[in-house]
Parts: sequence; structure tokens; C-alpha cells
Amino acid sequence: MTTPPDLLPEKTPDTSAPAWIAADWGTSQLRLWVMDAQNQVIDRITSDRGMSRLGPQDYEPTLLGLLGGHLTPGDNSDNDPIPVICCGMAGSRQGWAEAPYAAAPCPPPGIAEATRPVIQDKRLTVYLLPGIKTTEPADVMRGEETQIAGYLAQDSNQTGPQVICLPGTHSKWAKLDQGRVISFSTFMTGEMFALLRGQSVLKHCVSEEGWDDTAFTQAITETLAAPAGIAAQLFRLRADALLSGQRPETGRARLSGLLIGAELAATENYWSHKSVTILGTDTLARCYETALSALGCTPQRVDAETLTISGLCAAYDQLQKSRTT
Repeated sequence: MTTPPDLLPEKTPDTSAPAWIAADWGTSQLRLWVMDAQNQVIDRITSDRGMSRLGPQDYEPTLLGLLGGHLTPGDNSDNDPIPVICCGMAGSRQGWAEAPYAAAPCPPPGIAEATRPVIQDKRLTVYLLPGIKTTEPADVMRGEETQIAGYLAQDSNQTGPQVICLPGTHSKWAKLDQGRVISFSTFMTGEMFALLRGQSVLKHCVSEEGWDDTAFTQAITETLAAPAGIAAQLFRLRADALLSGQRPETGRARLSGLLIGAELAATENYWSHKSVTILGTDTLARCYETALSALGCTPQRVDAETLTISGLCAAYDQLQKSRTT
């Protein structure tokens, strides 16, 4: 197979022999972690060759191009194939091969439920982990369930009800109990922010950078007080810029606060009088932490990448156990 010419991995090289590969194959980005037999990361590789840029025939050469330095030369090897355990959009209907959703309530699906796409190179064997679905109401997650699996693996003593918030382009709220995902809801908050900031009339009064903490928390309060008025509140960003000279940085913070506030109004039964674990440590996760704290909640943030790796490690450990039984 030929390697696509535009594979430009960002790497932290190590010469240790890999035991397996952890992969998070998202819509726009691919992240690979080369792992040793003790589940320690010996190399990190990132690429912009996410699902949106690939056809089913492109996944194998993409992997081979990025992992070439860790594989023995040639298409065949006397060694056992290296497992590649993958979460995310590679297992979607538009991805490499569809890994059917598990139905909630359920534990995060593991290696036993994984789909194995056909792969020509004998040096690798690939496992695509499934996502989770609900049918009433219709909702899906793909990739987040592996972060939840990592959270549960790192905090196995907590078996009672828990609430997880996963901020992102499509943020998710999940209720857990006894190691199972009981229910979850998805919100297009991040995507709506990007569309309104970049493609609506608000683009003239909302900056790409900058922030105003006071304006953000005030917007959260405004939306929670009258969530049905969100459309009018959004247009006031434009009006305030025209009539009172509101700064674009303030407009940015208010837009974020109004949209996150609408999400929090819809999820009050998740977070009200409860502790919430936010999976993420980036700027967006801190915004959710600020908003929840202002509402009297007690959120805590944990690193999402660490939990992704932990969830993939849990799947690899399941694979190892299945090989010895």
C-alpha cells in the first residue's frame, strides 16, 4: 500500500518496542499513543487525518504511514500482530467500519463488543470500540463512552449515582450508576457558538479572542432566569454593540454564557444539588466549571486525555484476559 503524502505526524519518539497502540480517531483529528506492555506511553502521534478526510480505504495506509517507525519492515512478520484499539469516529457508519452502538443503560462497551475491520497488513490487528445509544429520546455518543470507561476504571470505588459533563462541540451529560451509563443528553452548544460567531449577524460584534468573566456569569444568570427568551437575548448582543458600544470581547463572553446557560437550564435535573465531574481541563471545561460554581454546584475537572488512555487501557486489559482464558 502507498502512504498518503500529507501524513505529517507530531511525535515524541522512543525506541521501546510497542506492545499495542491506543487510538482516538475523531472527526477532524487522529491521536495515537504507542504503548508498552505495562500500559505506559512510549510515543505520542497526532495527525489531522480525521474521519472527515478519509474514505474506508484510507484508514489502513494512514495507520501504516504514522506507525511505520514502530513496525518491522515488510507486510508480514513472524511476531504476533500488534493490537490497535480505537475509539471514536473510525467506528461510525461513515468511518472505517461500523461498530454498532450498545443500548443504554449499559456499561461502557469493551473489547468483546468491538468490530474488527478487514486489514491487509499482517503486522496489525484493529479493534473499533462501539459507542452508546438511546432510542427514546434518540441520542448517540461515540468516543465519550471510552472516557467514561477510563473514569470508572480510575475511580472504581464509586458505585453510586454520578453525573458526568463532557464539554465539546457537542457537549454531553451522562448519568452513571453501578458502573453503567443510565442515560445521557447531547447539546450542540459548541457548534452553535461557532456558527453564530462566524456566520450570523453576530459576527460583527463577537470577537475571536478575548474574554469578560463578569459578562459571562451575568449571561448564565440571564438565560437561566428566562430560557425561553434565548433568541431575543442573542439579538441583544447586536443591539448592545450598536447602541452602547459593547466591546467584541464582552460580546464573545456573553454569547458563550447565553448558550451554556441554555444548556444548563435544560440539564438542571442533572446538576442541581449534585456534584458534577467535568471531563476536560481546557478553556471550555473551565467555562463550564465557572458556570456551575456560580449556580452553587460543586464541579471538579479531570483530564480528558488521561481518561481516554485509561479507557483504552481497560479495553486492552480485557483483550489480554480473553487471550489467557
